[in-house]
Amino acid sequence: MMSEIGYSPEVVIAQAPSADAQSAVTWGAVFAGGVACASLAAILSILGVGLGLASLSPWRGEGLSPAGFTVWAAVWLIIVQWVSSFFGGFIAGRLRTKWVNVHIDEVSFRDTAHGFLAWAVALLLILGALAMAGAGATGIGGQAAVKAAGPASTQNYYVSELFRPSAGQPAATGISIPGATPWELRADASAVLAQAAFTGGAPRNDKDYLATLVSASTGLGNAAAQARVNDVLNLEKADINKAKHLADAAREGASAAAIYTFFSALVGAFIAAVAGAIGGRIRDYY
Repeated sequence: MMSEIGYSPEVVIAQAPSADAQSAVTWGAVFAGGVACASLAAILSILGVGLGLASLSPWRGEGLSPAGFTVWAAVWLIIVQWVSSFFGGFIAGRLRTKWVNVHIDEVSFRDTAHGFLAWAVALLLILGALAMAGAGATGIGGQAAVKAAGPASTQNYYVSELFRPSAGQPAATGISIPGATPWELRADASAVLAQAAFTGGAPRNDKDYLATLVSASTGLGNAAAQARVNDVLNLEKADINKAKHLADAAREGASAAAIYTFFSALVGAFIAAVAGAIGGRIRDYY
């Protein structure tokens, strides 16, 4: 009947959106994976701190040795980075929007990229948290340094060693340097010791001057004063060398830790990318 009056029905076929109309990145899935990765890394790190503190002991012969603790910490760092990277990448790949009319190779690449992006987001979150924590630690360290620079500083200890009365030898009641007070003598001695620490040693005239100050303040003879000056200068030099060795060891340790963390993080990025591809494959299968 309808064909008799010239009416022909039209059939409308719904088409799936083309690949060009879809975004290649599902940022919601990326941020979800990144937050999951950072959160898991945080709680695993807290667990590692607890286990590490439990393995240490202030008593000799008990607990892990420093070398053993370093190895244990390195292994735990690998566990934290790799486990958190896998879960973050897997979640990003599994939660992203399913694409249609996209070649399977392109889908695999995008899933891999989603896993990597989730790892990158987690890295930025962790670095931001560390930056804030480092800023607070710097402020506390600065306050501690100001307090350490007070009367109990190492330099004052050397000065005290110079002018300390010997056993059975009372301190001198008079000063043989005209117009000099005991505090002025100590200030001069401190300046000479600071210069010796800076240059790596004291010249002969500075040693003689220190011996004169010590003799004037303590009543010791010239030979005894010279011996005390040499002892204090040797003590200062030994402490400086010890501090240099500690600083060099800390530098080497920090350098090794930075390089080790760099390569471990690269492996974590690879694991996150592979986990993203695995998560995407499972999503498409179901």
